[in-house]
This record gives sequence, C-alpha cells and structure tokens, in this order.
Amino acid sequence: MLRAGYLWSVLVLALTLAVGAAAQEPSAQAPAKNPPPPRSDTEAVEPQTEPQATTPSGKVPPANPAATNPNESSSRSTIIDISPPVGDAQEHPDSEVPADLSGTTELHPWNPHRAEKNIEVGDFYFKVRKNYSAAESRYREALLYKPNDAVATFRLAQVLELTDRPSEARQYYQAYLKILPHGPYAVDSHKALERLQTQSQNQSQPQSKDSPKDSSESPR
Repeated sequence: MLRAGYLWSVLVLALTLAVGAAAQEPSAQAPAKNPPPPRSDTEAVEPQTEPQATTPSGKVPPANPAATNPNESSSRSTIIDISPPVGDAQEHPDSEVPADLSGTTELHPWNPHRAEKNIEVGDFYFKVRKNYSAAESRYREALLYKPNDAVATFRLAQVLELTDRPSEARQYYQAYLKILPHGPYAVDSHKALERLQTQSQNQSQPQSKDSPKDSSESPR
C-alpha cells in the first residue's frame, strides 16, 4: 500500500516537470526581435542658397543692366558707314576706277554732294583757267568722295590726255565706259581710245621725213 502511494507521487511529480518544461520551450525557441536601427545624432543638412536681392517693388533686378539696354553705350559703339548705296555694285559691275598715281588712297566718307562741288570747281579750272593740274586735283578728290563717278572719271581722262599721259588716260576712258557704256560721253570716250591707239602705233613706227604729221583730234 505504501509502495503504491510512493509510485503515484513520483508519477505526479514527473508529469508536473514535463508540463513545465513544455511550457518554457516555446518561449526559448521564439526568435529574438530585431533591434531598432541606430539613430544618428547628425542629420543631413540641405544646402541653403543665398537669397537674391530684390527691389522695393519685390522684383529681382537683372544681373547686367547694360545687357537689357543696348542703347545705353551707343556713343561708344557708333560706327560711321562709308559704304556706297545699296545696289551700286549691281548697277555698275566691273566699274572700278584705276588706283591713284601715288599708290595711296585716302579714306573718305561717302559724300556725293561734296564730290559734285569738286567737279564744278574742276570744270572751272579745266575749261576757264586751263589749269590742268588744279583740275586734276579736284577730279581725283571727287572720286574719293564718290568712287566711280562717271563725270569725274571722264574729265580726269581728258586732263591726263592733255598732259601727255596716254596710258593713264586710256585707263580712265575705259573706266568710264564700264560705268556708263551708253552714257553721254560714251562716244567721245570711244573716239579718244581710238585716237590714243593711233598715236601709240605712230610712235612705235619710225616716220619718214616726207610723211605728213598726224592730225589727231584733241579732246573737247
């Protein structure tokens, strides 16, 4: 009887221990929770842009005021236009006047009015005073203020022929015909070129003593 009670007590104790061990096993096998990420004491600071200066009206002034007002410094960038009128080269192609005898050309602004005045004074010296040197100077100056002027070119050719410079005179007669092929002095220019050509041929051939002298026509 005592032995049976002892066995019964041992059995109850064993069951109690087994139940306790089974209750503690799930808690031991439970996965550990992930620790929270470490918190940094320093936070990223966004770059701050410098505030732009504003006017009393609240508008931002332009970076370069001169760029919005190109006329502000117009006095510094003003360039004098000395080019001939538009379409002059198309109306008179291949009408360049031969270069000056000195080989240098002064730079003058385009001034047809002043060129006309020089032609008038040159005509006075040429026709009235017979001062061919002064007339030549005026005609050349007229061509500086108005290149390819037909009248100045023709008058200069006449002066050069009268002062015994046939080669240069021929160049200016030809230049006039390029400027105005059918101008008022075109016929006279053709006659002058023929006359200069005849004189050049006669000078290249020796004349006999009995041959008559060449009665070439003088320019009007």
